[in-house]
Amino acid sequence: MFHTETIKYGPVEVHLLYFERFEMEQHLHNLLPNEQQRIEQFGNELRKREYVATRVLRTMIFGNEPILYSPIGAPYIKEEGFISISHAHQVVGLAFSKDFPVGLDLEPIRDKVLRVSSKFLSDQEKAELDTKSVTEMIKVWSGKEALYKLAGRKGIIFAKELLLKKKNDLLWNGEINFPDVKKHVELTIDEKNDFVISINASPVYDHEKK
Repeated sequence: MFHTETIKYGPVEVHLLYFERFEMEQHLHNLLPNEQQRIEQFGNELRKREYVATRVLRTMIFGNEPILYSPIGAPYIKEEGFISISHAHQVVGLAFSKDFPVGLDLEPIRDKVLRVSSKFLSDQEKAELDTKSVTEMIKVWSGKEALYKLAGRKGIIFAKELLLKKKNDLLWNGEINFPDVKKHVELTIDEKNDFVISINASPVYDHEKK
């Protein structure tokens, strides 16, 4: 029913829970009262299943500790550290860092990314990256989703404000480019089975613009 795996990227742990179809009612004890109320608001069965699976994973790691959110929407576990949550097909992930915010993205490898890549690539990325490679374009999309979680605001233009530069097959330099500040972070973008994992294994740092 469930299979778990933990991958370490430097000081960051990425916990994965793989699942197939399961009886959600048998696992509702992993949800806190407010979480049980929230799940009733989901109309989509897949969304409910992913939500329950995520809370099962949370309980495995932290027990029934509530997932809290900072003023900018970053999730954390009180007195534990920073977390980030994502999912792909039949897998949910929870990244954990004791010391700094993390942005996790899991992205299934699907060729439809080639049809939309022009919407999220900058001109420089189009020139430097292999825009015909499904895996590379999924890595860029996933990396930018991780950057979005680290950015701390909404209304972001992926092609202009979230930028990536490839160092090698695993490591990428990420840039969050706002009018008043530029943020830098190194991302690990890893290929795993039929999906991609994007995570920062070190903190984001700022460069104020002059």
